[in-house]
Amino acid sequence: MDIGNKIKKYRERQNISQDELALKVFVSRQTVSNWETNKNYPDIKSVLILSNIFNVSLDELIKGDMENMKQRIEKEKIKEFNLLGTIYFIEMIVLLFSAYPLFKLTNMIGLVIWIILFLITLGTATIIEKFKKNNDIQTYKEIVAFCEGKTLTHDEAEQEFGKRIYQKILMAIAVGIITLIVCMIMKLILQAI
Repeated sequence: MDIGNKIKKYRERQNISQDELALKVFVSRQTVSNWETNKNYPDIKSVLILSNIFNVSLDELIKGDMENMKQRIEKEKIKEFNLLGTIYFIEMIVLLFSAYPLFKLTNMIGLVIWIILFLITLGTATIIEKFKKNNDIQTYKEIVAFCEGKTLTHDEAEQEFGKRIYQKILMAIAVGIITLIVCMIMKLILQAI
């Protein structure tokens, strides 16, 4: 039995409506309806309140549903991470290919537009880095495992943790070299004109 059916069963057993339960849990009636139809799951705070209202243990209320909730949350996180990655990739392409046309605009308007695009891209990169930090994924192997919904073994996780410092140093060097190359190309293009 899933948590939605359990909530409905316990609510009906106590002879209270969805509206009454919603008031007791401090959510909307629609939220209770979504729980009962398994469109979404209650958060931890709501589960604790429900357990008190129904006078049942947490284990009895959510037994069997924890793994399902965990998988759903993981899928949502993976989807969010992939979306952020796609947005960042598109922003980087736009930033790269808009540089020359925007720099050709007069009166510094092009430069201002490019700086705004750069700041937006920088903001997306910051969001991605916070996401990676919150989910403790830093190395390439950790990111790939996360995106595939897998977890690393203890030994693999320890090994990857040791690589983090070296990968960050190498990444900084690579970004510096790429930036230098792009600047040199831009300088050559501007001199040719």
